[in-house]
Parts: sequence; C-alpha cells; structure tokens
Amino acid sequence: MPQLSPRITTLNGDGDDGWGVFYRARTMIAAGTPVTELTIGEHDIGTDTSILAEIHRSAAAGHTGYAMVPGVRALRDTVAARIAERTGVPTTYENILITPGGQAALFAAHMAVLSPGDAGLFIEPYYAVYPGTVRAASGQPLPVPTNAEDAFLPTYDQISAATRSAPRARSLLINTPNNPTGTIYPRETLDGIARACRAHDLWLISDEVYDTQVWEGEHLSPRALPGMEDRTLVIGSMSKSHAMTGSRIGWICAPAEVIPPLIDLATNTTYGVPGYIQDAALFALTAGPELETSVAEPFRRRRALALSILEGQDIVRVIPSRGAMYLMLDIRATGLDGQDFANRLLDAHRIAVMPGESFGTSGAGHLRVALTVADDRLAAALDTLTTFAANLARETA
Repeated sequence: MPQLSPRITTLNGDGDDGWGVFYRARTMIAAGTPVTELTIGEHDIGTDTSILAEIHRSAAAGHTGYAMVPGVRALRDTVAARIAERTGVPTTYENILITPGGQAALFAAHMAVLSPGDAGLFIEPYYAVYPGTVRAASGQPLPVPTNAEDAFLPTYDQISAATRSAPRARSLLINTPNNPTGTIYPRETLDGIARACRAHDLWLISDEVYDTQVWEGEHLSPRALPGMEDRTLVIGSMSKSHAMTGSRIGWICAPAEVIPPLIDLATNTTYGVPGYIQDAALFALTAGPELETSVAEPFRRRRALALSILEGQDIVRVIPSRGAMYLMLDIRATGLDGQDFANRLLDAHRIAVMPGESFGTSGAGHLRVALTVADDRLAAALDTLTTFAANLARETA
C-alpha cells in the first residue's frame, strides 16, 4: 500500500510512548485480575449528575446539530469572565476559542505558533503527550531538563541553555499546577520563565488545566505578568475542574489576533464541540464554586492521607506536592529505576503506577501516583509500596 506520512508514524519518536505499565495493567484487568490503578488522572467520582442532566436537557431540546465552531457565545463570554476575574487581565470572548478538550487546545496552540521544523520547548518532567503534540504540529520537540532536588522547578538559565541549543526555538510549553510532579510554579519561577520568553522571543503556551486543584500557595497565570499578555496562549479544560473528562471540552485563551486563524484551523479539523456539551459546560461554570470544590476535595483529602503515610518511612521521598491530583515519588534509594520498580510492583502486588521515565529523563528514578481511588485502597496501596521499596533497598544495600 502507499506509504504513510512520517508526521503520523513518528509521533512517538522512538516508538514508545512510555505507557507500557498502564497498558499491562489494563490487560490484566481485562483478563479478570484485580489491579489497584494509580496511573491516569481520571476522577473516580464521575461527572456530577446535575451536569449530566443538563447534557440530557440540552440534547432533548434539540441542541444536537452543528454548533458555532468558535464556541457558543455565552460560553465564550463566561470563560472570558472567569479568566479575567482570576487573573486581573481584561479578557473577552474575542480571546477565547472553545475546543474538544485540553488536548485539542494544545495541538491547536502549537499549530498556531510553530512552522515546520521549529523547535517547541517543554519542561521536564512533562505530561506524556507533549512531545507527540509538538511533532503533530510538524515541530521538533525539545525538553528542558530540571532537577528533583529543586522540586523540578525550571530556571531562566535552564530555559536559555535549551534555547541556545535550538536556533529555531519558537515556543515554550509549561504546566502549573504540574502533571506529573504536583509542583506549583511560584512567582519567582514564573518571572524567570517570562524573562526567558522575552529574551529569546518565544511564544509561551501555559497549560493550566489543574488551576482548581491548589493545595498550598496560589496559582498565578503567566499571562498576567508584565509583557506576557501578547505572547501567551493559555490552555483550559473542564476535565479536571468539573470531572468532565469524557465530555471533551476545553479552550484556548490567546491574543485576539490569534483567535481567527485558530477558528480557521478548527473549521478544517474538529468543526467545533457539540452544542449540548457546550451547554453543560456553561451550566457547570455558572453553578457556583461549591461544585468545583466538591470535585477537588477528594484529592485534597487523599493528598493529606498519602503524605501522612509516606512521612512514616525514609526510603520513598516525596517531591513537594502543592497541587494537582498526583504525587511524584523518588524511589532511587531502592537502586531501581522507575520503569523496573513499577513493573515489579505490578507483578508482585497488582498495583499500577506510572514510572517517572514516562515523563522524560528528568523523572528517572521516580514514580507518579494518581490519587484516584478510594481512601482505604489508596492507603493500602501506599503501605504496600513503601514496604516493597524498603525491602528492595535492603536487598541492594
């Protein structure tokens, strides 16, 4: 048959997307083997019934045809008002494109700012799809390494060094609150990021889908920093804030001049988001803060539970986690890398976690644990994990 495009056959670079443990766990579950899954960021509570009722109401009322490709005006207005209130930056519907989830927004943002062959930078450790998203936009993915000892916070010097190695560097993708590490970039870190973007004339793509999951400190959008409004594209989503992962609805907030070309892209790719899903998102965003708090609360509680368990031992070290639904665990004291540890843990105890190597070389020797199972199951899994790690450390001592 005719040859496929390298654009699609090379999305995963070396052919491994780093999700081998996850796929193994799912295969075991499909075969009837019970597994405690602490892998992906999927809420265990499901979408609130009031949002599901709104989906049904809107669909039954006939909002099942083509919706406006940029997004329903009322929803764009509401998203803009939400961003303006949270950041203090004037924002209108002209700054907003509604997308089929945050992933589609990430792809569209890179399509907007990268020409074929341009380098798209992103911070390590990174959400596993970042390199493939850059490649999908015909860009060259370029990770910016960080250090566990610095809580994986990037510095101006690290970004500048990466930029100097790529003469065609055009964009920088950041994520705060961060997946996989749980870190929240403080003002000092964001100032360094902004300074690097201005110094090297980079577009900044800011993935802020976890902005409602803040446990310590505060979230600051870099779009609000001096000189950054005109070079920042912000990615938002209903998936994490309202447990609407399967509904596939998110947005891009960008300079007004960027939105019309993005609308052209959406017209030729996704052709928008179903109207009944947009109506449900509008309902959810205007339902009040109590709904968002109820979605975030289990992760706040489980984080506290997990930290109390991990404080009782000295083999597994926790990267400071101030947001998002994950913990990043340093297991280098066991003598194993994250991939080997995760596979052994799955085989021995039927507990699935993500190896840190799934998120780039900076994550080597770490694990990402998703706080997405009931409290008692989480506690039992972490007790087992720490005991397993202690036994491995003794064997290699």
